[in-house]
Amino acid sequence: MHVLVVEDDPKLADFLTRVLGDEGHTTVVAATGQAALERAPKEAFDAIVLDWMLPDAEGPAVAERLRSAEVHCPILMLTARGETADKVTGLKAGADDYLVKPFEVDELFARLDALVRRGKIGVALGVGELQLDRLSRRATLGGTPLDLTAKEFALLVRLALDPERPVERAKLLLDVWQLKFDPGSGVLDVHVSRVRDKLGERSWMIETVRGTGYRLRAEKT
Repeated sequence: MHVLVVEDDPKLADFLTRVLGDEGHTTVVAATGQAALERAPKEAFDAIVLDWMLPDAEGPAVAERLRSAEVHCPILMLTARGETADKVTGLKAGADDYLVKPFEVDELFARLDALVRRGKIGVALGVGELQLDRLSRRATLGGTPLDLTAKEFALLVRLALDPERPVERAKLLLDVWQLKFDPGSGVLDVHVSRVRDKLGERSWMIETVRGTGYRLRAEKT
């Protein structure tokens, strides 16, 4: 899944990014409600993990504004508040589910998977012969399954979210590996090379865009 994490606590945001990334999901972090409102309408997120207490607004107010902005992906509210009245407030504002802190990671995954399955929003991605199912993390090329690692799958998903358009190296490093700069290890290029090998005769689908990054293409020119 491609998840927007709206959380101002750096430690919790980093933890969520790490555990979601370990499962092959990509994340974008917004530290304020305003940042979430600016980012969510512009990108195809499968789910939003929204903290109740933010520096500029409360979670229910942000959820309500997201819905007003025609953001329809599932919203999972995170909060330390466990009272029924608080849950009702969050759900009425536009949240789809509620998870009380502290929580178990397995429950977080289960709730997100259930929300996305229920909504069926953006679960499957298709670019030419390539098909990606983000819930099962299954990839097929021309009907043949691809044996991909979690990061290889996440890389393809991130490219498929912007098909036929160049995706900057910095954005790929941040969204797939949560790296704010290239550590010099060539991690991106190594993974691109491995994915191309697995695409075989269709390795051309991942095109290098000099000075920018990479682009996923449906047809060969």
